[in-house]
Amino acid sequence: MARFVLLLVMVSVATFLLLELIPGDPVDGLLPEGATDEMRQQLIQLYGFDQSLVTRYVSWLGDLLHGDLGTSWQTRIPVATTIAERAPVSLELAVLAMAVALAVAIPVGIYSAYRPGGIIDRIATFIASATLATPAFVLAIVLVWVFGVQLGWLPIVGWVPFSEDPFQHLRAVILPVVSLAAGECVLFIRLLKGDMMATLQQDHVLSARARGLPTWRILVRHALRQSSFSLVTVSGVVIGRLIGGAVIVEMIFSIPGLGSLVVIAINNRDFITVQAIVLLSALIYLVLNSLVDLAYPLLDPRVRRATT
Repeated sequence: MARFVLLLVMVSVATFLLLELIPGDPVDGLLPEGATDEMRQQLIQLYGFDQSLVTRYVSWLGDLLHGDLGTSWQTRIPVATTIAERAPVSLELAVLAMAVALAVAIPVGIYSAYRPGGIIDRIATFIASATLATPAFVLAIVLVWVFGVQLGWLPIVGWVPFSEDPFQHLRAVILPVVSLAAGECVLFIRLLKGDMMATLQQDHVLSARARGLPTWRILVRHALRQSSFSLVTVSGVVIGRLIGGAVIVEMIFSIPGLGSLVVIAINNRDFITVQAIVLLSALIYLVLNSLVDLAYPLLDPRVRRATT
């Protein structure tokens, strides 16, 4: 727990220092045209810009410990309120992208390991090579051009909440989810295939084959669970990255998530909002990695016995 808290403090300090290095004065973005020096001084005192960096950090940290993330310098809206509105959007995109990536990667990875060099494996390898050479934002633009502009099947930009129109909501999430899931799917397939091929050569799997167990049972029950360590580990990192880092995709599709919010906040030098989002992303990463550690004994009882 102490290490958990220490990492969060280190992230907050690093964020505070890095934001100070961004060129420009946050006050300039808050002042209206024709503002006087008196108005500037009032604003500097109001937001504490006349205080030292250490004093401002301690003040921000104290407010944070009392559950106050601060108020946006630009919108005058509490940062916690803005994050609460946008976080579910990013969370939904991340979870759906992970679900799609795993739904494709697990069966393809299993079959590619069982039949290396087969037609499925060769097709998967070709698609993986093409996908790895294509950044997510390029794939997003291609999908927009094909399915949005040329075919007109799906909306290009915009976001429709599920509560307003479930069908239009589903249509709006397809392209961004596919854009995010494609690269992760390739990563998962490669990880699972490599681990599965090694597991299929182990003695307990060869023994199961000798006993005449069905192939599907050997692959799923005996090989998949033991081969899922790398997949589970990377999945925890990936979903944390997707929640806090799908910046370009959210900007391309005009999705009101945390990624687009942090870009807007940086452009407006709304540092109080940036600090809260970065800290939230770090917290998500740490929680997910802790859950990954707890999942290991469920995948392989030998891990549980080794830790007891």
